[in-house]
Formats: sequence, structure tokens, C-alpha cells
Amino acid sequence: MRITQGTFSFLPDLSDDDIARQIQYCIDNDWPVSIEYTTDPHPRNVYWEMWGTPHFDEVSPSKVMASLAACRKAAPDHYIKVSAFDRSYGRQTTAISFLVTRPADEGSLRLTRVEAEDRRQRYGVTHVPGPSRPYRNGAER
Repeated sequence: MRITQGTFSFLPDLSDDDIARQIQYCIDNDWPVSIEYTTDPHPRNVYWEMWGTPHFDEVSPSKVMASLAACRKAAPDHYIKVSAFDRSYGRQTTAISFLVTRPADEGSLRLTRVEAEDRRQRYGVTHVPGPSRPYRNGAER
């Protein structure tokens, strides 16, 4: 299964040169860039772990790419994304967000159904990690 979320989710994986060009685009637009990672890529999980602090006032993508390489080394079986924020509206607004690294085994999604009051059915989607990855809280399956 291939998780598809973010700006370039339906394209083939971006190369490091492609990622650096996108980061340069963010820098050119004065958007601070951050790197985030998780094992739980559910679309409603918007609060991923942040790698370091956001890169404010960068003039080239080299420091961001170095942070990305460090994150990839420390969290090889995680989803890693780059996000940039547009502060021109007076509040933090996501301008761009895209996955840059995926685990080798992305796991699967499970549809859950719960009966509610008055014979109503409620559905939810749960991410089931691959066999070698722990759940988000660190507990093994």
C-alpha cells in the first residue's frame, strides 16, 4: 500500500535534487521549512514529531538537506515530510507539505465499523504498521 498525502503524493518519489529544488522554492518565497516524522500517517494525524526546529531565514537548502539526512539516519522506518509555512497572513499557514521518505513496508489500513445508537453505523480507518515497526506509542503488536 502506498500512502498518498501531501503535495506530490501521486508522483514517483522525489530525488534529493528534486527535494532541494522544492526547498529552494520555499526559501525564495520566504516560507520557513520544517522536517517532521511519524509512524502513524493517518490523514487526521496532523501533529507529527518535529525534527529539530524550523529553518527560519535560510538562504540555501544545504542546512535543511543536512537536517533531512540526519532525520533519515535516525528514523529509517518512519514517514518523513517537509513542510513550509506562509506567515504573510499573520498566522501560521501551511503553504506546502510533501513526503520525502517512506518506510520499506508501509503496512496497511483497516476499516473499522462500530454500531452506534439507533442502529447507526460509524466507520473509521486505522493504520496497521508493517511487521517490523512498532505502533506510535512504542508498544509492539
